[in-house]
Amino acid sequence: MKYIILIGDGMSDHPVEALGGKTPLQFAKTPVMDRLAAEGTLGMVRTVPDGYPPGSDVANLSILGYDPAKYYTGRSPLEAASIGVDLGSDDLSLRCNLVTLEGEGEGTVMGDYSAGHIGTDEAAELIAALDGELAGDGVRFYPGVSYRHLMVWSGGPDGLETVPPHDISGRAVEGHLPKGSGADRLNDLMERARTVLSNHPVNERRRAAGKRPANAIWLWGEGRRPAMPTISERYRIEGAIISAVDLMKGLGIYAGLKVVDVPGATGYLDTNYKGKVEYGLNELNERELVCIHVEAPDEAGHNGNVKDKVQAIEDFDRKVVGRVVEALRGADDYRLLILCDHPTPVMLKTHVSEPVPFILYPSRPGDNGGGGGGYNEEAARGTGLFLEEGHTLLSTLIGREGA
Repeated sequence: MKYIILIGDGMSDHPVEALGGKTPLQFAKTPVMDRLAAEGTLGMVRTVPDGYPPGSDVANLSILGYDPAKYYTGRSPLEAASIGVDLGSDDLSLRCNLVTLEGEGEGTVMGDYSAGHIGTDEAAELIAALDGELAGDGVRFYPGVSYRHLMVWSGGPDGLETVPPHDISGRAVEGHLPKGSGADRLNDLMERARTVLSNHPVNERRRAAGKRPANAIWLWGEGRRPAMPTISERYRIEGAIISAVDLMKGLGIYAGLKVVDVPGATGYLDTNYKGKVEYGLNELNERELVCIHVEAPDEAGHNGNVKDKVQAIEDFDRKVVGRVVEALRGADDYRLLILCDHPTPVMLKTHVSEPVPFILYPSRPGDNGGGGGGYNEEAARGTGLFLEEGHTLLSTLIGREGA
């Protein structure tokens, strides 16, 4: 039996006035997912347990069958694994966003949490400059992809409280800076980074080209190395994961999945959808489980761009789900799980911890929850099928409990 998980990051949303009071999932043309929802099992699942931050780390940990109460130690350690940084037991890992800050002092505003989706090559120059100027006393900086990077603090303390930069897009950063034990060190590094980055040649070129400068860093997502059993150990199956973002790749590494890099996978609307599907289907020849993750709907939500979010959802339906279903036409030895990890409402520009709609296809005897209203939040709620513990969904997909 083959198992395919297709994740459209952040697809779920709230009703949007510009869409006639519909959510982007309701408004978008998604004939493939609508058919699968009608013929298969449709329901709602809580991927973010109460008391946990509504991030992709917690939500996707649940989707891959791990109870966050047992295994969640923070976002950044997962990204560190993808970057290739082996964390020691005393290391505190933090996400280091390259961001655009506007203004000074108490009036400083988070202008762009991604510095205009800065390219990886430009970002690498900036991170190298930061490491050259600010590293020391246990602190190092490591380059990642686009705006997403890493800082490791050897001997860093527990008790920090940080805020994701996408939670405060367009808002004053005052009151959202790091707090708790060690916060003074982080705030000092963030302030000094502005001096290093402000007139860096990369940013001078970006300003000249009319692009947003990556004139600051934002440190958040702190955590330590987790200890997790692999999916192979738990279910006696082998798997692979395909994503453009380090978080998902790192989660795959800890889960014992093969991380497959796809040329042209960007994490946005211009990503290589075709390549992701082709590489994923190839992996099914060797493995029982493949997870394909698409970031574009989430990024559109963070940007507050309704048009882009609708397009991202339609692209996911046609270019990912549609191609997978077409490739499996006539086969009877597979099962699909299609869902989003969390909602990213375009009006809020950040994640919320509400349940999300999911599809299991084909249904098994005894399954319920099928609905003819298509794949969207209202139709899924209407089936009455609700899974409170998201980490149980993988066992439902596979048809047996893991070890």
